[in-house]
Amino acid sequence: MRVARPFWTAIGACLALALAAPAAAGNRIKDIVDVENVRPNQLVGYGLVVGLAGTGDRIRNTPFTEESVQAMLERMGVNIRGSQMRTQNVAAVSITATMPPFARSGSTIDVQVSALGDATSLQGGTLIASSLRALDGEIYAVAQGPVAVSGFKAQGAAASISRGVATSARIAGGAIVEREVPYSLRSATTLKLALKNPDFTTAGHIASAINGRFAGSAQVLDPATVQLTPAAGFPGGVVDLLSQIENLPVEVDQPARIVINEASGTVVMGSDVRISPVAIAQGGLTISVTEAPQVSQPGPFSNGTTAVVPRTQIAVDDGGGQSLAMVGGGASLKSLVSGLNALGVSPRDLITILQAIKSAGALQAEIEVQ
Repeated sequence: MRVARPFWTAIGACLALALAAPAAAGNRIKDIVDVENVRPNQLVGYGLVVGLAGTGDRIRNTPFTEESVQAMLERMGVNIRGSQMRTQNVAAVSITATMPPFARSGSTIDVQVSALGDATSLQGGTLIASSLRALDGEIYAVAQGPVAVSGFKAQGAAASISRGVATSARIAGGAIVEREVPYSLRSATTLKLALKNPDFTTAGHIASAINGRFAGSAQVLDPATVQLTPAAGFPGGVVDLLSQIENLPVEVDQPARIVINEASGTVVMGSDVRISPVAIAQGGLTISVTEAPQVSQPGPFSNGTTAVVPRTQIAVDDGGGQSLAMVGGGASLKSLVSGLNALGVSPRDLITILQAIKSAGALQAEIEVQ
């Protein structure tokens, strides 16, 4: 594995863009915090998708589909108990949805439909009216409608082709909210802002920005929480206070962190990563074994036999020519990238190098391995 300069060029470009952004602009409070109890609610349900062109569940392999079809028909006055069902135009599915905060009765939300049995495709199907429940067991929405499948699958006797997932579909606006989640912000006397990325410095900046506009309205409780208390005589309470502070600019500060995804070889480094001067030598041992057997033919009238003679070639590359390279000295991400780029390391080699630098105590950053 050798030079990966496009990778480092991309990192350098991203770093330049980040450093070029005006620091005064900051980030809006609404983008870096969540408001207490202002959150979505997850819903789940079970239903049937009908109208499939022979790509549904095989009834004998999925007894829950058969039971569901029988129950549905009985509710409609059709009794088929005891008879054999051979249809493959029906599929049992799980239904999931996320109801946004303050969703009102009659509003619609998107739903995701996924096959539970051995259906091969939901293409062209229609979801029959199904209830969606929250963890409290109450019904909050009802879903129904034609499903939209982004993937497909086709196969013949000797070949098949597929793209995406044909057993997962979506219905835009497919569920109608029937029950609201009760919560009144106006009656609250205090409210908490939860930082999406907890940090003492960022929490202090948020409180300072709010108190600079409305003195005495914000207090830092911990690195993840800022409490809002409208000043005495504030006319609109916490709702009006939120509407007037959510667009205030705040400078976000985060600890130095390096995120490594070993599965994909992805490495992401924050701009605050610092490194002490350190010397690194990188190289790898590669052994290549090539088998090229040859056939040995006996001479005419020699009474010999034909034989296969093995021929093996072994090549060893120990990374000769690699030398030490100095990394650091500038104590910045730019110097770190420049130093590692000089070694010509690939992203996967970089993972090992960063972990070794951390073990040597020369890397002042947290390494998070995913």
